Amino acid sequence: MARVLVTGGAGYIGSHTCKALARAGHEPVVYDSLEYGFRDFVRWGPLEEGSTHDRARLAAVIARYKPDAVMHFAAYIAAGESVVNPGKFYWNNTAGSLCLLQAMQEAGLAQMVFSSTAAVYGNPLRTPIDEDHPLVPINPYAHSKLFVEQLLHDFGAAHGLRAVALRYFNAAGADPDGELGECHEPETHLIPLALRAALGTGQPLTVFGADYDTPDGTPIRDYIHVSDLAAAHVAALAHLMAGGESATVNLGVGKGYSVREVLTATARVLGREVPTVEGPRRPGDPTELVADPTRAARLLSWQPRFTALDAIIETAANWERSERSKGRGRP
Repeated sequence: MARVLVTGGAGYIGSHTCKALARAGHEPVVYDSLEYGFRDFVRWGPLEEGSTHDRARLAAVIARYKPDAVMHFAAYIAAGESVVNPGKFYWNNTAGSLCLLQAMQEAGLAQMVFSSTAAVYGNPLRTPIDEDHPLVPINPYAHSKLFVEQLLHDFGAAHGLRAVALRYFNAAGADPDGELGECHEPETHLIPLALRAALGTGQPLTVFGADYDTPDGTPIRDYIHVSDLAAAHVAALAHLMAGGESATVNLGVGKGYSVREVLTATARVLGREVPTVEGPRRPGDPTELVADPTRAARLLSWQPRFTALDAIIETAANWERSERSKGRGRP
């Protein structure tokens, strides 16, 4: 079918997408620095180690494999860290993407599926959020991704690049087959931290802010299963391979849950409470992010399979029990 260069393909979402690509008959070629990725997550195609800042290395890999398209996941993702160390995020996420786009342009490679973020919307003026909502990022991580979206637009106008930018809401869960899961270190995502706290493999969970303008005072997010994200990337590739135009698409379920609701669901799945402590708000955290996924359904013929929060948490819990207890990714 297609050969796809997957930057960051040894990471959480990238590896799940490589599995989905292979199942759809495509060949993923992973390009990853392995700074945060895992070599043993690369199981469905070759691994080429390298940085997105290394133009010569990128050019050599593109020349060797001659991919039909690129899926670009490689990025730093911790919004809170970006507030205190913005240069790290602009250098890696934005400048690295520019180097990749330049290497693609020089090779005549003109199709990309880009891993963007719902954080570009900032504190939303309305919910659910559609793609025409004003873009008002409130942290450098979100700005770094929005700058890449602008690069895609400009490279499209100048060089004919066609790209689908997928604005994720909150990725969660693990491969239902148990082959892959979430292995960030340090971990910043709510569900794995809640699981660790409840299972006794981590510290009590800190609830960052209980004074938001929400029913229970904690922030609300739209949680989308990582396998559903992966399927959306395959659908976006099919859109481009069929000659589809560039697009920006939200990926979410369309329903939000507060932090406390997630903790209640985690306790329900595990049959034990999640130990918590309260802390101050984190800088750069919006109050509520919930997707309007209408465009994804219309343009990509995509629908999430995992729509129940408990089912999402169950897959993450299975991974946590079977893999995280072995110490993967921990210092």
